[in-house]
Amino acid sequence: MNSKGANNTDRILRVDNLGKRFNGLVAVDSVSFTVRTGECFGLLGPNGAGKTSTIRMMYGFSPPTSGTVSILGLDISTQWRRIRARIGICQQDNTLDPDLTVFQNLLIFAGYFHIPRQLASERAEELLQFFALDKKREAKVGELSGGLARRLTLARALINDPELIILDEPTTGLDPQSRHLLWERLHALRARGKTFILTTHYMEEAAQLCDRLVIMDHGRILVEGTPASLIDEHVGHSIIEIASPEREELRQFLRGHQVDYDELADRFIIYSNGDLAIEQALREGFCSRQCTFRSATLEDVFLRLTGRELRE
Repeated sequence: MNSKGANNTDRILRVDNLGKRFNGLVAVDSVSFTVRTGECFGLLGPNGAGKTSTIRMMYGFSPPTSGTVSILGLDISTQWRRIRARIGICQQDNTLDPDLTVFQNLLIFAGYFHIPRQLASERAEELLQFFALDKKREAKVGELSGGLARRLTLARALINDPELIILDEPTTGLDPQSRHLLWERLHALRARGKTFILTTHYMEEAAQLCDRLVIMDHGRILVEGTPASLIDEHVGHSIIEIASPEREELRQFLRGHQVDYDELADRFIIYSNGDLAIEQALREGFCSRQCTFRSATLEDVFLRLTGRELRE
């Protein structure tokens, strides 16, 4: 699994004004970004934001309506076969062959890339060891837990030693232990110079893994930056959650001191940004009931930019 490619300043992927329409519905609307070699780049957004449509255009599954995608200097619209040979894709759905063993799934998939059988076998054995699947080598896919199946899916995506790995919600449905184990393996691959594009609904996962990310909604990119810079810019360092019976009094206090806040049905989300005087005044005057002081997170940014309503 030795890394191939250029140094970290090069762009392994470039997306320019990418658009996708389905029967008049705009799923992706003029999206542009680049991904550097050796980084993990995240695509975040609520359901229907356009993440998966964007990802599918990147690996040639769905043709763009407009715009261009260049991977490894190759145009996806004309050279997608060459691109597919050099990237790995871990899709949301379980596409493993249930009739084959764990080892056979890797070997058969290697055949799609015309990898010589001896080399395919060596890579498969290495990947089984790397993802702690060696004890399940001869097990059928139907015997695997969800966590084991996801690790096998990721191992399969690496069988061709890809330069770019696309992870579409790789840990959805996994228990915390399986999720953290997968994070450890991704960190190890990053240390080997691999490049990742990640979509996820877990904000902690994005903060853990991503060097940079974009947040999308309604097919457009809302913001782009590092997790830390987005937190700092959009919600600040610290947050106070107050369930106060004195709603109007609290509202007037916040407005009078020009403190940014969101008012929900059951509580106020207050973006104090570490102002000790404001925090002390709130603690003394409005914390008779539930009052929580905490650090801001990427999830706060996500909810602030995309809203809190449920998406179908």
